[in-house]
Amino acid sequence: MASEDITKLAESLAKTKVGGGQLSFKGQSLKLNTAEDAEEVIKQIEEFDGLEALCLEGNTVGVEAAKVIAKALEKKSELKRCHWSDMFTGRLRSEIPPALISLGDALVTAGAQLVELDLSDNAFGPDGVRGFEALLKSPTCYTLQELRLNNCGMGIGGGKVRLSALSHCLHRKSSAQGKPLALKIFVAGRNRLENDGATALAEAFGIIGTLEEVHMPQNGINHPGITALAQAFAINPLLKVINLNDNTFTEKGAVAMAETLKALRQIEVINFGDCLVRSKGAVAIADAVKEGLHKLKELNLSFCEIKRDAALTVAEAIEDKAELEKLDLNGNCLGEEGCEQLQEILEGFNMAAVLGSLSDDEGEEEDEDEEEEEDEEEEEEEEEEEEQQQLKERRQGEQESLTPKKIIESQDSTPVPSPPVDVATFLAFPSPEKLLRLGPKCSVLIAQQTDTSDVEKVVTTLLRISSVFKDEAPVKTAVHETTDALMRKAFTSATFNSDAFITSLLIHMGLLKSEEKIKAVPSLYGILMTLNHMVQQDYFPKSLAPVLSAFVTKPNRALDSCSFARHMLLQTLHQL
Repeated sequence: MASEDITKLAESLAKTKVGGGQLSFKGQSLKLNTAEDAEEVIKQIEEFDGLEALCLEGNTVGVEAAKVIAKALEKKSELKRCHWSDMFTGRLRSEIPPALISLGDALVTAGAQLVELDLSDNAFGPDGVRGFEALLKSPTCYTLQELRLNNCGMGIGGGKVRLSALSHCLHRKSSAQGKPLALKIFVAGRNRLENDGATALAEAFGIIGTLEEVHMPQNGINHPGITALAQAFAINPLLKVINLNDNTFTEKGAVAMAETLKALRQIEVINFGDCLVRSKGAVAIADAVKEGLHKLKELNLSFCEIKRDAALTVAEAIEDKAELEKLDLNGNCLGEEGCEQLQEILEGFNMAAVLGSLSDDEGEEEDEDEEEEEDEEEEEEEEEEEEQQQLKERRQGEQESLTPKKIIESQDSTPVPSPPVDVATFLAFPSPEKLLRLGPKCSVLIAQQTDTSDVEKVVTTLLRISSVFKDEAPVKTAVHETTDALMRKAFTSATFNSDAFITSLLIHMGLLKSEEKIKAVPSLYGILMTLNHMVQQDYFPKSLAPVLSAFVTKPNRALDSCSFARHMLLQTLHQL
């Protein structure tokens, strides 16, 4: 290590916080690649008597450095809290499991009895979960009370692995030794768990029975997963906080959750914002609130497509909730008159101060046909099933389309020449094969032939390029290079309107309404993955990032079907 690097490291370590049994290297941006890089960190760990908490958040730890840090931890039997969030920035996913395994094995060797484990903001994905699965099953976690795995990209597979680990720990080991797992806080927001992952976790929650807080926002969970979680929550009578923000309840999920709320007596915080509970779901939740929940401090039903009468019912339900501090009904469909009525009701209870802002109210919608309203969710579910079936058929068709070519090749050894491809042909009928056949200069050709003074042409071209995105090196590289050439030319042009560009793009993605009838792209996967690359480039205006984040965060069925790509983009935007 160069002398200047050592000096920089020493300065960072001088900021290390020590106190109350905690050694913290939080936010020091240490790059610990080798054993040598980690020498000073190891020294402080070894010299810290009675180490109870170790914070490595905001640094980056490689495999080799993790091994030597682990060696130092093997003698720290008093360690109880591991604050290890955001400690693999810039690492390959393949590096994370072995690093976690080393650290976890060290805790087991030391005989530590963990109370808190925080691995949030480490994008290790489903495979990375296996890096700490053994730790969760070990005696070290029999005493675990807080497990924080927020924003880790675990996916459905990761959720199932956790279920296995938690159940294994509880039944086969901890209970047998008279130490049943008594987990109190579980955090796993922004993890692409979806219904299967949520259902798997629900089974584990039902076994545990000691939960006090559950935070699982932004996981693409629909009513089957919500219903499974509701049933599990009913078996956890100590629950105080339920945060399922930005999932999709619909009426079925909301009614199931409302039934569970009636059985819970300790609830203090309910966060179902951006969950599409709609009016019938809101009324069911209001009934649950009215019947009990006397310790309720916060109720969030914002941006849930709740109409005026249902919102007023919610307001009336909190009349005797003396401990309530916040009621959030923003972003619903009350209209000006409805907002006034809501405020009047709360003023009558002397509770006007608890009402949050209504600045984003969507306005009162016109009355819809009663029969249509009753069938609305059923129709949406049928559409979802049809879309999934169409996707399967399209994939099968793509595979079958290869067959004739194979037959021809087997019958005639003479290669069949591919027809020539130009930019116009690719943009008219885009495909990965055509993009590659444009050759190494495809990025330059497309950028040259696109009028970047015309925002609509830029958006259309970008969408067609991104539509052929595949997670295969040649295609992925071609899409990225072509996108870079096009967008660098556009954003560096003095006449290009960036705000108009992002507005048009959001409309074409179906994330923003337009007065004109513009058909949204059939799949958002390609453009989301392409945007994930774009926003990290120097040509992309950072001022557009908050706008993009706001719209990609909002509930949207098209986004739900591309939860992995959505998660990747949101994670990147969050880190900018």
